[in-house]
Amino acid sequence: MAEQYDVIVLGSGPGGYVAAIRCAQLGLKTAIVERELLGGICLNWGCIPTKALLRSAEIMHYAQHAKDYGLKIAGQIEADLDAVVKRSRGVARQLNQGVTHLMKKNKIAVHMGTGTLTGATSLTVKSDKGEEQLSAKHIIVATGARARDLPFAPADGNRVWTYRHAMTPGEMPTKLLVIGSGAIGIEFASFYNDMGADVTVVEMLDRIVPVEDADISAALEKSLTKQGIAIRTATALEELKVSDAGISAKLKGKDGKIEQGEYSHVIVAIGIVANTENIGVEKLADMDRGFIQIDPYGRTRSKGLWAIGDCVPGPWLAHKASHEGVTAAESIAIELGKGEGLHPHPLDRSAIPGCTYCHPQVASVGLTEAKAKEAGHAVKVGNFPFIGNGKAIALGEPEGFIKTVFDAKTGELLGAHMIGAEVTELIQGYTVGKVLETTEAELMGTIFPHPTLSEMMHESVLSAYGKALHI
Repeated sequence: MAEQYDVIVLGSGPGGYVAAIRCAQLGLKTAIVERELLGGICLNWGCIPTKALLRSAEIMHYAQHAKDYGLKIAGQIEADLDAVVKRSRGVARQLNQGVTHLMKKNKIAVHMGTGTLTGATSLTVKSDKGEEQLSAKHIIVATGARARDLPFAPADGNRVWTYRHAMTPGEMPTKLLVIGSGAIGIEFASFYNDMGADVTVVEMLDRIVPVEDADISAALEKSLTKQGIAIRTATALEELKVSDAGISAKLKGKDGKIEQGEYSHVIVAIGIVANTENIGVEKLADMDRGFIQIDPYGRTRSKGLWAIGDCVPGPWLAHKASHEGVTAAESIAIELGKGEGLHPHPLDRSAIPGCTYCHPQVASVGLTEAKAKEAGHAVKVGNFPFIGNGKAIALGEPEGFIKTVFDAKTGELLGAHMIGAEVTELIQGYTVGKVLETTEAELMGTIFPHPTLSEMMHESVLSAYGKALHI
């Protein structure tokens, strides 16, 4: 007989495990099914271990520039790639253990194995121990996604890498080609450049980090180029030949000319594919290019079946998945009569911050200036540079700026865009502002502590209205 639950979550990434915890908090008998490692891609192979790698690169960068801070370091600074990777994997293991503890603390049953839906509210779990049948009043699919392969040169872990291979390299690349300039591609380009590789980034569109504001893209390209990274925009990969000796690539520029280059390794960062094949979901939910279609609360067309995270439409970000997990959990509790006082928040895509952890960092929320104008807004735009901020100068981080976009008629904060030191921490201030429907008046009247980088946020708002004080 199938074991019965109120909720089963299929997948334990930042969407799945958060959904399971919230369900348990609300008094629902909850189980989670995971085929690999608790914490999913984010904790084990994505967000967290990559930030550990990038932290090592950041320390390497500062050590190489110690003299700028009045310091002397005897001897040559060298990167021990094996030790850097070992530290990163240690961070991932610690967080995996943390999720395991959270499952026990919240009395969530963990079923390790491959889950396959047999209906909207039932599934089988196959493992080395055999097969078990589970059923629930509700099932949340949180199976995530994986890196998209090049059709003519699938990743082999030897010369052709996805992000997983790039996090545990068998050797240090000498000449690295990165295909794609989204967050993943740029982060690895930044990391390996700091580690000493000769790096080239290829992007089909006319600018890098194309989802960001055009001014941010331009500033980042200038900075990365100055650091020694070759940037090739409006360029297509025509051919990739892999051999034991290395990689030969043909690149087609916007002028139509073909250029051939030789590389030791290539990282493919051209998007993701949802992990929805062979799990039985196609007959139960509407699909679009492999992604499960849902309503704003996570419901599919089958009663009792929900979906969240990277297996549903984007943006494909861990924090978006966690938000969807809480929304689905609270909506399920309401349907089961245990949601008194709950008011689940459907996803508002205009208030999802995005971060790229290269050097310098990039962060944004809301509409770019161009998108705001396309949407019909008359806009007021403010800019404030890091060089005008005392804390940035004291930190030795004068590169970057903060840009804010407001509706000229209502004062609504439409978007904020940043490049520079620690902007991935600063962006949440504007994100909270958007959720609270803040206008320029509240932001102008807010007291920002001194000396901090956050003062630039205030100055950027003032700049949009011709009131900047320090430039």
